[in-house]
Amino acid sequence: QVQLVESGGGLVQAGASLRLSCAASGRTFIMYFVGWFRQAPGREREFVAAVTWNTGSTLYADSVEGRFTISRDNAKNTVHLQMNTLEPEDTAVYYCAAGDRRGLRSQGDSYEYWGQGTQVTVSS
Repeated sequence: QVQLVESGGGLVQAGASLRLSCAASGRTFIMYFVGWFRQAPGREREFVAAVTWNTGSTLYADSVEGRFTISRDNAKNTVHLQMNTLEPEDTAVYYCAAGDRRGLRSQGDSYEYWGQGTQVTVSS
Protein backbone atom coordinates (compact mmCIF):
# COMPACT_ATOMS: atom_id res chain seq x y z
CA GLN A 1 0.00 0.00 0.00
CA VAL A 2 0.96 3.61 -0.54
CA GLN A 3 -0.14 6.46 1.68
CA LEU A 4 -0.35 10.00 0.29
CA VAL A 5 -0.62 13.23 2.26
CA GLU A 6 -1.16 16.58 0.56
CA SER A 7 -0.22 19.96 1.96
CA GLY A 8 0.17 23.55 0.85
CA GLY A 9 -3.37 24.58 0.04
CA GLY A 10 -4.83 27.89 1.11
CA LEU A 11 -6.66 31.08 0.20
CA VAL A 12 -4.97 33.43 -2.27
CA GLN A 13 -5.93 36.22 -4.62
CA ALA A 14 -6.07 35.86 -8.36
CA GLY A 15 -2.63 36.07 -9.93
CA ALA A 16 -0.87 34.64 -6.90
CA SER A 17 1.06 31.38 -6.61
CA LEU A 18 0.82 28.30 -4.41
CA ARG A 19 2.93 25.20 -4.12
CA LEU A 20 1.23 21.94 -3.22
CA SER A 21 3.19 18.98 -1.92
CA CYS A 22 2.33 15.29 -1.82
CA ALA A 23 4.33 13.12 0.55
CA ALA A 24 4.24 9.40 -0.19
CA SER A 25 4.99 6.65 2.30
CA GLY A 26 4.67 2.89 2.51
CA ARG A 27 5.49 0.77 -0.54
CA THR A 28 6.57 3.75 -2.61
CA PHE A 29 8.76 1.58 -4.84
CA ILE A 30 5.62 0.33 -6.57
CA MET A 31 4.61 3.80 -7.77
CA TYR A 32 4.58 4.07 -11.56
CA PHE A 33 3.21 7.58 -11.82
CA VAL A 34 1.78 10.28 -9.54
CA GLY A 35 -0.88 12.74 -10.52
CA TRP A 36 -2.90 15.68 -9.28
CA PHE A 37 -6.64 15.92 -9.72
CA ARG A 38 -9.08 18.54 -8.53
CA GLN A 39 -12.76 18.76 -7.81
CA ALA A 40 -14.76 21.95 -7.48
CA PRO A 41 -18.20 22.04 -5.81
CA GLY A 42 -20.87 20.68 -8.11
CA ARG A 43 -18.34 19.56 -10.71
CA GLU A 44 -16.73 16.28 -11.62
CA ARG A 45 -13.19 15.48 -10.65
CA GLU A 46 -10.74 16.55 -13.33
CA PHE A 47 -7.17 15.75 -14.18
CA VAL A 48 -4.57 18.45 -13.57
CA ALA A 49 -1.08 17.03 -14.06
CA ALA A 50 0.94 13.84 -13.74
CA VAL A 51 4.54 12.70 -13.62
CA THR A 52 5.97 9.28 -14.34
CA TRP A 53 8.06 8.33 -11.34
CA ASN A 54 11.14 6.84 -12.98
CA THR A 55 11.44 8.98 -16.10
CA GLY A 56 10.07 12.31 -14.92
CA SER A 57 7.85 12.55 -17.97
CA THR A 58 5.04 15.03 -17.36
CA LEU A 59 1.52 15.55 -18.63
CA TYR A 60 -0.76 18.55 -18.10
CA ALA A 61 -4.37 19.43 -18.63
CA ASP A 62 -4.84 22.14 -21.23
CA SER A 63 -6.38 24.43 -18.60
CA VAL A 64 -3.17 24.56 -16.55
CA GLU A 65 -0.48 24.11 -19.23
CA GLY A 66 2.07 26.89 -18.89
CA ARG A 67 0.86 27.94 -15.41
CA PHE A 68 1.36 24.78 -13.35
CA THR A 69 4.49 22.67 -13.01
CA ILE A 70 4.64 19.19 -11.54
CA SER A 71 7.93 17.82 -10.23
CA ARG A 72 9.09 14.93 -8.13
CA ASP A 73 11.82 14.34 -5.61
CA ASN A 74 12.59 10.63 -5.76
CA ALA A 75 14.85 10.72 -2.72
CA LYS A 76 12.13 12.26 -0.54
CA ASN A 77 9.19 10.44 -2.20
CA THR A 78 7.52 13.79 -2.69
CA VAL A 79 5.69 15.36 -5.61
CA HIS A 80 5.13 19.09 -5.90
CA LEU A 81 2.64 21.09 -7.92
CA GLN A 82 3.78 24.66 -8.44
CA MET A 83 0.75 26.75 -9.37
CA ASN A 84 1.33 30.21 -10.80
CA THR A 85 -1.02 32.89 -12.06
CA LEU A 86 -3.91 31.33 -10.21
CA GLU A 87 -7.43 32.07 -11.36
CA PRO A 88 -10.75 31.83 -9.50
CA GLU A 89 -11.55 28.88 -11.77
CA ASP A 90 -8.70 26.98 -10.11
CA THR A 91 -10.64 26.89 -6.84
CA ALA A 92 -11.11 23.25 -5.86
CA VAL A 93 -10.01 20.48 -3.57
CA TYR A 94 -6.76 19.14 -4.98
CA TYR A 95 -6.00 15.44 -4.65
CA CYS A 96 -2.74 13.61 -5.08
CA ALA A 97 -2.95 10.10 -6.50
CA ALA A 98 -0.53 7.31 -7.36
CA GLY A 99 -0.76 4.47 -9.85
CA ASP A 100 1.26 1.28 -9.68
CA ARG A 101 0.98 0.11 -13.29
CA ARG A 102 0.83 1.42 -16.83
CA GLY A 103 -2.31 3.29 -17.75
CA LEU A 104 -3.68 6.59 -18.98
CA ARG A 105 -2.25 9.17 -16.61
CA SER A 106 -5.14 11.54 -17.22
CA GLN A 107 -7.76 9.03 -16.09
CA GLY A 108 -8.64 8.67 -12.45
CA ASP A 109 -9.24 4.94 -12.94
CA SER A 110 -5.51 4.51 -13.54
CA TYR A 111 -4.74 5.44 -9.93
CA GLU A 112 -5.03 3.06 -7.00
CA TYR A 113 -4.02 5.33 -4.13
CA TRP A 114 -5.45 8.72 -3.19
CA GLY A 115 -4.72 11.36 -0.60
CA GLN A 116 -7.33 13.17 1.48
CA GLY A 117 -7.13 16.40 -0.51
CA THR A 118 -6.18 19.99 0.19
CA GLN A 119 -8.37 23.03 -0.42
CA VAL A 120 -7.25 25.75 -2.81
CA THR A 121 -9.36 28.89 -2.95
CA VAL A 122 -8.60 31.73 -5.34
CA SER A 123 -10.47 34.98 -4.82
CA SER A 124 -11.09 37.49 -7.60
